[in-house]
Amino acid sequence: MPDRQIYLLSPKELSPETIAVAFAKTSRSPESFLEIARGLTEEKSAKFHEKWVVGYGHASVAEHAVLHLAFENVSRLAIENIESNRLASYTEKSTRYQKWGSDNFFVPAELAGQPLGEEYINTCRLLFTAYHESLDPVWKIVLKRAERRENESDDAMDRRLRSQYVDVCRFLLPAASLANVGMTVNARVLENVIRKMLSSGLIEVREIGEQVKAVAKNEIPTLVKYADAVPYLVETSRGLGDRKPEIPNRKSDDWCTLIDHDQEGEIKVLAAALYRFGDMPFAEALACVRSFTKEKLNDLAESVLGRLGEHDVPLRELEYSAYTFDLVMDQGAYAEFKRHRMMTQTPQRLTTELGYATPRLITEAGIASKYEAAMDAAAASYARLYEFNPQVAQYVVPNGYNRRVLAQFNLREAYAFCQLRSARNAHFSIRRIAERIHEELNRVHPLLTKYMHLPEETWQDVEERHFTK
Repeated sequence: MPDRQIYLLSPKELSPETIAVAFAKTSRSPESFLEIARGLTEEKSAKFHEKWVVGYGHASVAEHAVLHLAFENVSRLAIENIESNRLASYTEKSTRYQKWGSDNFFVPAELAGQPLGEEYINTCRLLFTAYHESLDPVWKIVLKRAERRENESDDAMDRRLRSQYVDVCRFLLPAASLANVGMTVNARVLENVIRKMLSSGLIEVREIGEQVKAVAKNEIPTLVKYADAVPYLVETSRGLGDRKPEIPNRKSDDWCTLIDHDQEGEIKVLAAALYRFGDMPFAEALACVRSFTKEKLNDLAESVLGRLGEHDVPLRELEYSAYTFDLVMDQGAYAEFKRHRMMTQTPQRLTTELGYATPRLITEAGIASKYEAAMDAAAASYARLYEFNPQVAQYVVPNGYNRRVLAQFNLREAYAFCQLRSARNAHFSIRRIAERIHEELNRVHPLLTKYMHLPEETWQDVEERHFTK
């Protein structure tokens, strides 16, 4: 029996396109990966991709070519487009631990030469001024309540407390704020990323798409050279965006609504667990679980989830129960919510029509009136920009304004989201969402959600402790 071997095909020695071909050829070649790779050149690799990936549509081959892309000084609004792709990895400049400079905002090309251009810039400057003026008053409140650790320097203490006060002041930062994001992605996904960007209604995003394509062509020239704007995306977005809703966009006190779930979700999850470790058809497993007494159901649930540790991932069979929520959350919370890409999410455009949240520390620092004045000014500017271009208007919407998002996810992802985002070190805006979602899940499926590890805190506690509005 040949000896087992596990090794890397290093991108230091081979191009991403060559690595992809080396993996692809193994399906029909008895040679080792290294032997295949030694016989390849850039020209041979390009011809292979031209024939099999482009010509015959074997796109899965492109998944073996991986790139690491750095995006710097792009708007938060553009980052939403970049990060809207499920099968990629991202690390983004944090608004919790870093402070923004006074001119760190994007000015869209759509406003060049337009009368509203000056108003847009003034609105962004006003928001950034309010942001900087809020940092010191809020910091003083946080500092007053904090205890210095033994031998802790002022700088060390500030780093430790920074998330607590910068976290609050970030509610003022608009979607125009510039940020950096790192992206690791395979060529198959990247091709779709580029197509989506080139199909965007925003000039900034289309320009980023062109730049990404140009950069990627240096490494994977064959795999992205046909990535162009998609008429279907362009025309569909335009057609739906031009429709005037019959019901106006309005505020609602019901900010977390479970609008759909599988009534037999728990039964299906438990039946799938029996199916996995048994030898019966699923129909029999389902009939078996349906016949169980409450005691036997509890016992089976305990067998499936009772041994789950705080950092363990539950069995994949939890994916057989799904939930759909209609949520309203502040934009700062959505920035973290969108990272859960195993969900299916449909966010509405940024707007000021749904009101904004006011953190309690803003009020306690005595700057609520300045905060409200800045938020109201953003809303007034948004209204005028909306008449000019609804997509461009999104740039001036601060993080504190509310936004609607439709989300569908399974019970396994619910475990990941609720446990991670309810943790004590999570931002209070997303903690509120996670705990409310858990409450709704526990209401309909208490048998399986009771095994989630959440702190002894309710969403009402979070509202009382961290918000005045």
